[in-house]
Amino acid sequence: MGMITDIVNVIFGRSFNALRNTVEVFRENTEAGAQRGANLQTRAMVQFAAEFAARRRGLFDRLMDAINRLPRPALALGTLGLFVSAMVDPPWFAARMHGLALVPEPLWWLLGVIVSFYFGARYQVKHQAFQRDLAASLAAAPQLMENIAALEGMRAGTPGAADPGPDAQLALSATRPEANPALEDWRAGRTG
Repeated sequence: MGMITDIVNVIFGRSFNALRNTVEVFRENTEAGAQRGANLQTRAMVQFAAEFAARRRGLFDRLMDAINRLPRPALALGTLGLFVSAMVDPPWFAARMHGLALVPEPLWWLLGVIVSFYFGARYQVKHQAFQRDLAASLAAAPQLMENIAALEGMRAGTPGAADPGPDAQLALSATRPEANPALEDWRAGRTG
């Protein structure tokens, strides 16, 4: 180390600090920069600790914290409730969705802005595709109701579910037994 110091002193003279100061104009002193970064981090942590220190909070603060925690679970549970209501009572659900289809588009945009700012998402881009899908689903609701009514009429406990109606050919085919090779083999084995 002594020899390197002597060589630097010969080249630059005894004013080595002048060289260091000149270089630091173009390149940061990494040790000093790391120290400044550590000091900044320490001050930020002290500020956060003071901000979140245990303090006696009033009823209003606790109430506002509780209200701020409600929207996300309410939206999640409400969406699940919509799925359940669509299966439990389709006409009720269809009526509500028709009501939503009548909401003017600017109001949907306003709701989208509020929700996107609250949750930090970009909701507006997908809003129009969602509205088209909703309209297509609502257009299929009458067919769905007909299908449900037809399925309800086919329940085993429904009177006349197996009635062929005025179709005589269907009535004859229902009373005529079909060929059953396994049954015929079994009968042949019993008699033989």
